[in-house]
Amino acid sequence: MVSLDSDRLEQLYRQLGDAGAENVVCRALEELAARLSHTERCYRANELFDMRKNARSLIAIAEQIGMQKLAGVASDVTKCIDDEDWVALAATLARLLRIGESSLYEIWDLQDYSI
Repeated sequence: MVSLDSDRLEQLYRQLGDAGAENVVCRALEELAARLSHTERCYRANELFDMRKNARSLIAIAEQIGMQKLAGVASDVTKCIDDEDWVALAATLARLLRIGESSLYEIWDLQDYSI
């Protein structure tokens, strides 16, 4: 089960109103999906510098909309790159992609029910 910080989402809705928060969440979801895909492409192309940069941006976006678990795993990916632990990187990237996909589905479901 993926965990979302519903308090963070509620705070976003209180600050920005329904329309503003939905706009921010939708843009963040689109960006997360694009960056997850790009991170995987970077890994396959062995572009580790770009992969690390992309994973770092995933952290900020995920935290903005309450996806703490996704942010944590993206941080683990950057650590694996920094530590040059290629076996752990492969496993952690797979985990990032699984959690990323699950997180995106979960937050879409929440939006369908109007937070």
